[in-house]
Amino acid sequence: MSDEKKKVLFLCTHNSARSQMAEGILRSAHGDKYEASSAGTEPSRVNPYAVRAMAEIGIDISDHGSKSVEKFEGEKFDTVVTVCDHAKDVCPAFPGAKKYLHRGFTDPSRFRGKDEEILEGFRKVRDEIKSWIDNEFKDS
Repeated sequence: MSDEKKKVLFLCTHNSARSQMAEGILRSAHGDKYEASSAGTEPSRVNPYAVRAMAEIGIDISDHGSKSVEKFEGEKFDTVVTVCDHAKDVCPAFPGAKKYLHRGFTDPSRFRGKDEEILEGFRKVRDEIKSWIDNEFKDS
């Protein structure tokens, strides 16, 4: 087996929550096997609720920044993962990517309500992403 880590790119629209959480979770759970990155088709900023939800499970994404998918053009990835339907529809091709995956997750930035209610929505999406990553990347 090669000692070289497999490169994974997570994509969503704003690179503010879902793709950021996925990057942090893969890095934390399988950083010995994968080099994780994330980007957005319309980057904005990392959502503070995503940072808080991740901190609750011991993963610090507070230093992450929202990045444009254009930053990664020309890079070769083993796996490109879209985590929202919009990104899947507009995602540029990554020639050389060995595998494309899509798993749409609810956009947590759309949650409304009191602080705790919004955070609870982010927790739910975080846990769905974690469960999917644990299952999808367990044997790779």
